[in-house]
Amino acid sequence: MPPRPSAPRLTPRRTGLGLAAVSLLLLTGCFAEGSGTASAGGAGGATDARIELAMLQPPRSGLSPLSDDAFKLSRWSTAETLVRLDEAGVAQPMLATEWEQLDDTTWSFTVRDGVTFHDGTELTAENAAASLARAVEAEPAPRILDGVEMSVAADGDTVRVTTAEADPLVPQRLSSPQLSVLAPAAYEEGAVTPVGHGTGPFELTAVDGTSGATLERYDDYWDGAPAAAGIDVSFVPDGTARAAALRTGEADVVEAVPVGQAAQVEEDLLAEVPMPRTNTLYLNTEDGPFADPALRAAAREALDPQTVVDGVYEGRADVAAGLLGPAIPYAADGRDTDAYRELLADRAEAGDPAGQKITIGTFTDRAELPEVAVQLQQQLEAAGFEVELEVREYQYIEADALDGDFDAFILSRATVLDSGDPVAYMVSDFGCEGSFNLSQFCSGTVDDALNAAEQAAPGEERQEAIMAAEAAILAEDAAIPMLHERVIQGEQSGVEGAVRDPRERELITAETTVAE
Repeated sequence: MPPRPSAPRLTPRRTGLGLAAVSLLLLTGCFAEGSGTASAGGAGGATDARIELAMLQPPRSGLSPLSDDAFKLSRWSTAETLVRLDEAGVAQPMLATEWEQLDDTTWSFTVRDGVTFHDGTELTAENAAASLARAVEAEPAPRILDGVEMSVAADGDTVRVTTAEADPLVPQRLSSPQLSVLAPAAYEEGAVTPVGHGTGPFELTAVDGTSGATLERYDDYWDGAPAAAGIDVSFVPDGTARAAALRTGEADVVEAVPVGQAAQVEEDLLAEVPMPRTNTLYLNTEDGPFADPALRAAAREALDPQTVVDGVYEGRADVAAGLLGPAIPYAADGRDTDAYRELLADRAEAGDPAGQKITIGTFTDRAELPEVAVQLQQQLEAAGFEVELEVREYQYIEADALDGDFDAFILSRATVLDSGDPVAYMVSDFGCEGSFNLSQFCSGTVDDALNAAEQAAPGEERQEAIMAAEAAILAEDAAIPMLHERVIQGEQSGVEGAVRDPRERELITAETTVAE
């Protein structure tokens, strides 16, 4: 079914939001993944109220579920997956009611009865498998399937998933919004068309390019009709305009209010959501001064992350206790064990920098990073290092960073990728064969810990292995985690049930309501 020709519904408040965005175009401010915590309350039955939503970024790929735009479809509750993740990253039923592992490489997922797509087509194992097969065969592959060889086929009322190698995270992978299940008609015209082809409580009925989108209540939703009548989405890249929309009441829910604008908004309209993102100083362990463990330890001892949190982030971040922050529910308890402490017991003692010259690189694309670099420069110089900074746009500095051209590099790094699991990040950044190894780091001890984490079954066993791997990495000071970022979500006082999701998969759900 092609997109409906009607434009998004414009309410007076929505029109005001558009005008606010236009009036602030000269204030350029372009800003660069589960269940989260819902705001208090929830639906008490269907209403006529519509939710006005201001989002940070417009679609980049025509809302294709095979791209990062899939997360918008997920946050609007219009496209769904076979599996969802709970707050701890544990796989839970969604369009699949149950699953089992048949052998090392084969999984079977039972498709839920009584589900219809928004175009009226019935959900079956055949069309669910066909939808997933399109993702598996896509070029480029969805990020969640990068490096994964997988095949999908229907088998009666089940979807059978087969991987080339044993993969304990298959259910978690199928929770990625990039593997949303759409109606067969979504694929009939070449490009994938999500308009009218999802299964969620809200039907995507119109998209106005990069300006906005309209969703309507889907009364035949398999889990009961949603409370709100619909969602009116505006894409507002300018942070000042988003904050203004919240402040003036033109938007009910606002993504990513900039820290610099938070003081202009009533505090009770703001909710801080811990993100699975860590601001980290990666140290070059192969060449230069930080090839010496004692100087890596000296850098660790010299840094004062609290000063960075207070000065650069205005207190709206969390000082890092490790690589994984408060968005990972089990991380803090995982550190409070004798086994974890024993792994850190043999850390190198700090040596004397004695005027060693080091070069720290970072980039301008995330506005706070150059400020962080200046703070670290001052702290390291106070400890006896001589520090030079090199700051460029990311596209012009990434290759040099990966080649080890800097003694240290400051990066804001997502620690949980699409599977809801941090092992892939750890392998990429700290494995001997890691594809994003800014520290030029290789340790047999760490590789053994990472291998154990990769092979561990999801749940408590895997969580313990993940924390052991974190301790092994920190024990060698390959990187110094400084702080964990938060995102500020704006909600009007009449909003109930908006989800505050660290993984940015959920936002508006069937339970979300606004005051009429």
